[in-house]
This record gives sequence, structure tokens and C-alpha cells, in this order.
Amino acid sequence: MLIGIPKEVKNHEYRIGATPAMVKSLIEANHTVWIQKDAAKRIGFTNEQYINAGATIKETAEEIYDAEMIIKVKEPQLSEFDLLKEGQILFCYLHLAPDPFQTEKLLEKKVVGIAYETVIDASNRLPLLTPMSEIAGRIAIQAGAYCLQMANGGKGVLLGGIPGVNPGKVLIIGGGVVGTEAARMAMGLGADVTVLDRNLNRLRELDFVYGNKLKTLYSSPHIVDEIIGDMDLIIGAVLIPGKTAPKIITREHLRMMQPGSAVVDVSIDQGGCMATSKPTSHSDPIYEEEGIVHYCVSNMPGACAKSATIGLTNATLPYALKIANMGYEKALMDDPLLREGLNVHFGKVTNQHVALDLGYEYYPSQEVLTQVAAAI
Repeated sequence: MLIGIPKEVKNHEYRIGATPAMVKSLIEANHTVWIQKDAAKRIGFTNEQYINAGATIKETAEEIYDAEMIIKVKEPQLSEFDLLKEGQILFCYLHLAPDPFQTEKLLEKKVVGIAYETVIDASNRLPLLTPMSEIAGRIAIQAGAYCLQMANGGKGVLLGGIPGVNPGKVLIIGGGVVGTEAARMAMGLGADVTVLDRNLNRLRELDFVYGNKLKTLYSSPHIVDEIIGDMDLIIGAVLIPGKTAPKIITREHLRMMQPGSAVVDVSIDQGGCMATSKPTSHSDPIYEEEGIVHYCVSNMPGACAKSATIGLTNATLPYALKIANMGYEKALMDDPLLREGLNVHFGKVTNQHVALDLGYEYYPSQEVLTQVAAAI
């Protein structure tokens, strides 16, 4: 299969869809890999390294998008939609439910969109989202500490406190991968940390691991009302795979907080779990609303792009190889867990959450692929 790796064009996005090591594995499996010139130069992967791995360097994105499969990191940006081809496999993060414009464009282009964030494993986890969630959870605390600084509009609270001074209070909404990593970072700084979740088994697991270092509470509107006024920093870490994030924190909740408190909404890729959240970029990451400093960067792991790229490609390589070796139809039919990643296919929405959230007719992926196989 001919595989194209373009340079990312999203604001301050320096990750890349394939490292030289990943390219070498694809080449050894008898595939052809094109990579855009200088696509990973900023994170230390040179054109020479890719050439030595067996790739062909192409000057422009237009050339790269002539490939059968495009492997990238972030969803296509405005400048990339016209480059997509009918039937082209697009393997990357898509986050379609909160993005009607992108969904419409991908359907118009009739691409085969396989989204990293909805592929599952045998334990119903998200193997291609997990490494980025780990990074985003850790970055969230760094970002929150930055937002709390006076120069950035914050209230001037040091999360870890000092002897004789109370630590900052951190509320983490969601006890999954992002929430757990955020809690670890916040506790490491010495903050007073509370995790909310509606999964009691998950709260028990967190309690077993961290004991009295971490407070756990069952999430409900009443509990949020009761505790939010004392919080210095809120981390939004809510995820329903493929679906727009529910709005857990309302505008009224923010009005209960002290001015200069901060929120970091890691759920922003799926629309955000706070009523006042709107996507921001690394070049302009924060804004203030209701007196609260908001950080809602939609590609947070891009801040640590080299670590993120290596972590991501470690996870995506086996799936990319399977798609390339077998062809996407056979690969998806053979592996129902990978098939969960199919979000759009030749103008049809094949993810139920995306269809429901955006008002499209839902076409089950297995039925769509069975029809393709029958027509061949």
C-alpha cells in the first residue's frame, strides 16, 4: 500500500503520524511510504532519518495526498479538505461529534475515516487515545498552575503551598486516564486533590491506590454545587467515546468560584465539559470568562510533541500495519475492535454517537463493509 505522512498544519502542532522507526516497519512489510519534507524537523526527526528508513521525501502536501492511506495526528484542517480523495483511508484523530463542519466535509469527500479515538481493545479501553490522554492529564496540571499565576489573570495560588500556607485545591472531573494522570501530577506537587466520577468501581480503585492522599466523590449536580466554591483549579476530564462531552460545569457553577480561579478543559476535543469552554490554541491558550481563567487548547499533547509522537506511534503501528497488509475492508471485518474506529465511509456515518449528535442517519459499520465485500 502507498502510505502518505503529511506535515501537520494545526496551530503549533509538531507531532507527526510516523517516526522513522515506524516507517522502517512499514517498509519492511513491503509498503511504500511518502513523507512530506521537513515534516518532523522541529522534533528532531530529519529527512535523512526518514530516507534511511526507506521513505521517499515529497516536497508538498498535494503530493502526499495522492497516497492510498494518509496517517496523521490531528483532524484535517481547512487547507487539507480539498486534498482528500474519494475512497482514501484517513487514519488519525477525528473527534467528529462536536465538529459538524469537518463531518460534512469528510462525507462530501467520501473518505474512509478511521478515528484513533474510537478504536477499542479487548478490555473496552481506548489504546490509541490512552498515550495522548496520559500526556494531556499531566500537562493539564502544568497549564492550571500557569493559569493561576497573577500575570495570567489568576488568583495567585501555588498548588503545592509552602510550610505554613495551605496548598491549592484541585477538582478533577472524571477518573479515567486523563483524570488519573492529572491527579498524580497534582498530588506530586502537594495539592489538595478531589476526583469526581460516577463509576464507583473506579473510585474504589483510586482509593485503593492512593488512599488518603486523594479524595474521591461520587459525581452529582448536588456535590458539584457543594464543593465548587472552594476550588482553585478544575480539570475537565470527561469522555464518552465518540460522543460530545456532557456539560458538567455550568456558567452558574463558575459564578460560585472565587475570581482568578482556573479551569483546564481537556475534554475540549469532544466539545468540552464546561458550558463556557471554547477551543483555543497554543499561541493564544487562555481567556477569561465569569472571572475564571480558561485553558482549552484542543491539541494539548502537541506541547510535548516529541514524547507524544513516540508514544502515539508505538500504539498506532500495529493497527496501521494491519490496515496496510490486509486492506481496510478485510482488516476491519477481521477485527471488530479496530472496526469501532470507522466513523465515516463513502458518505455514510458509521459511528452511532456521531450520527445521533449531529443528526445523520446511522449505518452500522459491519453492514456497510459487508455490502462492500459483496460488491467486489
